[in-house]
Amino acid sequence: MAMRFDTKIGIVVREDLAVWQKLNVTAFLASAIAAGAEDVIGEPYADADGNPYLAMIRQPILVYATDAAGLTLVHTRALSRGIPMAVYIEDMFKTGHDEANRATVQAHPAETLPLVGLALHAPKNLLDKTLKGLSLHP
Repeated sequence: MAMRFDTKIGIVVREDLAVWQKLNVTAFLASAIAAGAEDVIGEPYADADGNPYLAMIRQPILVYATDAAGLTLVHTRALSRGIPMAVYIEDMFKTGHDEANRATVQAHPAETLPLVGLALHAPKNLLDKTLKGLSLHP
């Protein structure tokens, strides 16, 4: 039986990225949800032989694809609704570490961020309104 969650996790990636970039952006953004959203991590796993495995995010993550304008729209909606989010911008493909990533984001005003991905975690109805019009990634 499927569990129902009061919250929803959505990751939005720019559709024109190379496959490796989409995967990289999605992984980094999922780590932000794991680090910053309360109560999203489940219990550790174990197989029948007792080998331990790391805990994962306990609810589905829906991945959406859109163009640059769609990302900007979602970003604007999320900011106006106070939804916590993680951003990944184009400049981050050229950096090699977390400190440089933060510096490159800080160099842009919100309205000019060259977005390639966003991750959001919010109550389901609020996130549905924020992601309205987007399609799931094929």
